[in-house]
Amino acid sequence: MGVVKHVVCAMSGGVDSSVTALLLRRRGYHVTGVFMKNWDSLDEKGVCTTERDCEDAYKVCRQLDIPFHQVSYVKEYWHEVFSNLLKEYQKGRTPNPDIVCNKHIKFKHFYQYATDTLGADAMATGHYARTSLEDDDVFHQRHVLPPQTLFRDRFEIRNPVRLFQGADLLKDQTFFLSQVSQDALRHTLFPLASLTKDFVKKMAAEAGFQHVLKKKESMGICFIGERHFEEFILEYLEPRPGNFVSIEDGKVMGEHKGWFTFTLGQRARIGGQRDAWFVVDKDITTNDLFVAPTTNHPALLRDTLRTERFHWIAEEPPSELIRTKMMECHFRFQHQMPLTPCTVTLNMDGTVWIMTAKPLRALTPGQFAVLYKGDECLGSGKILSLGPSEYTLQQGRQRLAASPLTHHSATTSTGQSQPLTQTGTGQSEASTAAASQQESTTTQTATTPQSDNRTQTAATNGQSEPRTT
Repeated sequence: MGVVKHVVCAMSGGVDSSVTALLLRRRGYHVTGVFMKNWDSLDEKGVCTTERDCEDAYKVCRQLDIPFHQVSYVKEYWHEVFSNLLKEYQKGRTPNPDIVCNKHIKFKHFYQYATDTLGADAMATGHYARTSLEDDDVFHQRHVLPPQTLFRDRFEIRNPVRLFQGADLLKDQTFFLSQVSQDALRHTLFPLASLTKDFVKKMAAEAGFQHVLKKKESMGICFIGERHFEEFILEYLEPRPGNFVSIEDGKVMGEHKGWFTFTLGQRARIGGQRDAWFVVDKDITTNDLFVAPTTNHPALLRDTLRTERFHWIAEEPPSELIRTKMMECHFRFQHQMPLTPCTVTLNMDGTVWIMTAKPLRALTPGQFAVLYKGDECLGSGKILSLGPSEYTLQQGRQRLAASPLTHHSATTSTGQSQPLTQTGTGQSEASTAAASQQESTTTQTATTPQSDNRTQTAATNGQSEPRTT
């Protein structure tokens, strides 16, 4: 008779982690349930949701007759997730704390606690995802240190573990796991990989987990919960009032309390305006938010973006990308958005350019560009800068058609012409486009507050969505 393997299960007090623990128990593992406390405050109704979730997790462990532990990562969460979130908002970006939380808290600190402190052979979570390993293979994996160079030596890991979408594509959570390290992935079990959400709920009901079945799905910021976002973020960031400015004519439409309370594509509720207006760009140097009158305005449509150094899950980078310098695959920057065909170009510093097959609405700096090849999740990189919008391109074509001689003279007088781009700091592309409506005879070029590379363009080289983890 073999030695019973010890698996530590991350318990959240929800239905998915509860059924995960149930499945592990039925498979004969020695299971320990652990609840992570990562945020220390009351919700907007004055209820401490952490204590309630912890109690629900404890009840499940008691029903399953397995040990229960609680561990606090409040300090780590503040320094490695929440502080990062605030800094990103201050830069004019819209961060995704769920991906960052999985990378730093669940699959780093918690993983180390499970294996080093509790001596577990593996850890398990309730994510709807699967890997290329069979469960038994997980217990025979050696530890892999993070790369010390720009790219990991591809011969260091002969059989890297790959991450694949779960059977329930509507609940698939590989998007949120796209920054997880190879080492953590090699030692993680995903018992819900082949199950649908409906079947998981049925199992929970049969097991008597009524107290977790009654809870609604968590949809707020990772470990913080649902909040009135504007009120919540203004508790931590000083108000930066500014104007809503029409991108079409530069007219001031109203006022706002801070650009960080809005994301691209979000409806801007402007007092006195009967029609809907949508945020299309930000200028953090003037505190202006540029708005357009329709939800699919061309100022919201773009097809090019650049990421920070890309995190490749299995191969770093994929051999196809090294061989041909370009790679065809699929892209998304929000959890449940349809996958879009794209072309990826690798830069020498590990960043990538991504060009989508068609313009997408509200590509957003700060969000993560996640790539897929078939049902495999290749990894992700934070979006730092965007190419020009369809509106900017339209304006440029109209100015060229109207006054080609003026354009030629404006270009040659400066010695070079800079394409309109959206980047990370400085004046926004939208402010230039708005100004061009009033001064059409002058060729304008500018950059926006989304990257520290002010003049890089695609030729040379995201609102945090509801959580379902």
